[in-house]
Amino acid sequence: ACMTCLSSIVCYLTARTTPGLQDRVRTLNVTPSCVSGDRLQVCVQERTCCTLEVEEKLTERSKHEFEKLMDEATEDLRDTFVSRHKRFDEFFLELLENTERSLNEMFVRTYGKPYMQNAEVFQGLFSELKRYYTGGNVNLEEMLNDFWTRLLERMFQLLNSQYLITEEYLECISKYMDQLKPFGDVPKKLKSQVTRAFIAARTFVQGLMVGREVANRVSKVSISVACVKAVTRMLYCPSCRGLTAIKPCRTYCLNVLKGCLANQADLDPEWTHYIDAMLLVTERLEGPFNIESVMEPIDVKISEAIMNMQDKSVQLSYQVFQGCGQPKSSGTSRSARGVSDVFSGRFRPYNPEELPTSAAGTSLDRLVIDIKDKLRQSKNFWSSLPEGICEGEHVSTETEETEDCWNGQEMGRYVPEVLKDGLTQQVSNPEVVVDITRPDSLIRQQVMALKVMTNKLKNAYNGNDIYFQDSSDESSGSGSGSGCMESCVTEPDTSPTDSPVLGADRSGAVSLLPPSSTCPLLLLVLTLLLHCR
Repeated sequence: ACMTCLSSIVCYLTARTTPGLQDRVRTLNVTPSCVSGDRLQVCVQERTCCTLEVEEKLTERSKHEFEKLMDEATEDLRDTFVSRHKRFDEFFLELLENTERSLNEMFVRTYGKPYMQNAEVFQGLFSELKRYYTGGNVNLEEMLNDFWTRLLERMFQLLNSQYLITEEYLECISKYMDQLKPFGDVPKKLKSQVTRAFIAARTFVQGLMVGREVANRVSKVSISVACVKAVTRMLYCPSCRGLTAIKPCRTYCLNVLKGCLANQADLDPEWTHYIDAMLLVTERLEGPFNIESVMEPIDVKISEAIMNMQDKSVQLSYQVFQGCGQPKSSGTSRSARGVSDVFSGRFRPYNPEELPTSAAGTSLDRLVIDIKDKLRQSKNFWSSLPEGICEGEHVSTETEETEDCWNGQEMGRYVPEVLKDGLTQQVSNPEVVVDITRPDSLIRQQVMALKVMTNKLKNAYNGNDIYFQDSSDESSGSGSGSGCMESCVTEPDTSPTDSPVLGADRSGAVSLLPPSSTCPLLLLVLTLLLHCR
């Protein structure tokens, strides 16, 4: 078997001149002639070109080569998640910056000084949106409610500058927000659109980040001693027999790799669930909750709300005075400008064709089309790794039906059947000793990370932000979700919370709120009647 060792260092020279195999035995002290293989620990203990020292060096080299093969096999997947996460993140952040800049420029031009004196209200809105997107602990619905309340307070002061409006009075006004609807239906519609759009966008980018981290960590999982020996036997032991130009049999390679990557294959079911959930959320990025289509015209929508309040300012002020009482005069006369002139001008109509490109150099639609294709390609990635690696050049034969290959012992057909994927399937692996009772802890951690992310993605698809579903467990970042997929969509809770009316007991003040209940009065009357009997 090692006749090629008999003349000087033919083994070494043959390896040097064989494409793809020359690096495997170069610089190794291969013996110029056959020696006894009785001391070998990995390769067949027959006449050999390799001493025990050479075998140990080959084993060390096998470890590095396997790591290199894993790195090459997972490179495209890792690059996909790194690059797409960067593109989407840049897109969303620049979209926010562009929208805020556009709103500021247009409001300065349209409303002038009244806007500039109250610009911090709008700056606060975008600051909170950005903080939410970047992972901040922000309740979007509450934040948007606060924005409209602050805007109402500022506008009411501007429209009633002849009165002294105290903080206490402003608090009373805010409690009538839901009844008065000073901005029409804009706040309600915008809240629904913005919350769903941002939940989908933030969760999707978080999903890309989790995919990136999982791919990076799993591709660097340390290999077992048994795997290193099996890879050495597959890649280098042929050289020790003088068979330097021969490749491992394809089916032999598959069994070796299925044994070495058994834990990685067990990641696949949860990886598939995660990919499916990511694809679901892309529907939200394309559909009516597309963050691009929601944010681009937000300046127009806010302007419409302002104009709505301005148009009914007289009626609104009267209703507030009825509920909160007449405020004291500020001692200054009202501006010579009419009420309708406080916010002069009208906004230019929104042109949906004016969609700017982002830092990623493209629109959201094109980004989504690209990532959907990449996500679909990554399905079943981890269970198909053995096939991917064995198909590599110089790793194994191109076909399974051949006898001109290395079967682990000699040149000849590989007889054992190819095993199925996964840890439990390797109990009878003929090439790698696998302890099926000890799953890799790092892989288990990645499985859990994918499960958590999949749950978040499903909630985002349904428009739910699980960070705020249960205030008692808000900091945990976990939640049960609605359990719905396409069959149902959970609407956000928009029911107003009744608050006591400040100043309702003032002389002449009339509450705008209906009586909460007549039940206590009825109970009192019934009690008195029974007592009289």
